[in-house]
Amino acid sequence: MNKTHNQKAWFMVLPVVLLVAFSAVIPLMTVVNYSVQDTFGNNEFFWVGLEWFEEILASNRMHDALGRQVIFTTTILLIEIPLGIFVALHMPKKSGFWSSICLVLVALPLLIPWNVVGTIWQIFGRIDIGLLGYTLDQMGIDYNYTQDSFAAWVTIIIMDVWHWTSLVVLLSYAGLKSIPDAYYQAAKIDQASRLSVFRYIELPKMKGVLLIAILLRFMDSFMIYTEPFVVTGGGPGSATTFLSIDLVKMAIGQFDLGPAAAFSLIYFLVILLISWVFYTVMVHSDKEAGL
Repeated sequence: MNKTHNQKAWFMVLPVVLLVAFSAVIPLMTVVNYSVQDTFGNNEFFWVGLEWFEEILASNRMHDALGRQVIFTTTILLIEIPLGIFVALHMPKKSGFWSSICLVLVALPLLIPWNVVGTIWQIFGRIDIGLLGYTLDQMGIDYNYTQDSFAAWVTIIIMDVWHWTSLVVLLSYAGLKSIPDAYYQAAKIDQASRLSVFRYIELPKMKGVLLIAILLRFMDSFMIYTEPFVVTGGGPGSATTFLSIDLVKMAIGQFDLGPAAAFSLIYFLVILLISWVFYTVMVHSDKEAGL
């Protein structure tokens, strides 16, 4: 007997499809159009093919920005993931007053807008009025994030760790809460050490949420713009000029629309490729866990 399918549900999805097409697909097509054309003004364009892509891929400017971006992303992942797991392991496991207080306090940095975070740390690190900068200066430590590249890097990394470690903590805590008490009771009967409990019970159960945390933090850190731009403006020199800052300078500061469009597409494809790798690993991990 043939079944009839009700297609009216597509009318509920249609507004979302139209909204995505208007807000994402159409601007993307505009960027693609700019990436293969050049103009001398007066809204007159002519075809240049892959010239801009070849220029961007061969430029030391992009290679340097990409190197700084990879170093930054790797650094914050190596700090935030272990730190988030450590904090989650030491939070109260049983639901109650203290558990709720800890969750609220941990989540507070996530509620602050990105531009406000940058402004907070810009003021916090100043030598004249900032608590951090003034304290370090009084201690005799030469700290000036506007002139010293190392100080600028340290400031941005600490700022990102302060802002986003909470996300890793919350995801890890959710993974820990999903572990049945029977696992811990069995480990206690077997007199398993704390390290063994973490290695064989907690870490495997957190693997799924940790992959999500790594994926989210990778995408956020690889596209970071507002915080470092507000704090250092990409300086001193180009020490903290990441891919996003370099792209904005090229598109808006220099108004090189063609190279900037090619740059943005390469940037997009890099993030898409690495995110796809993470997603594939997550799906494979879930399938193995289900066996």
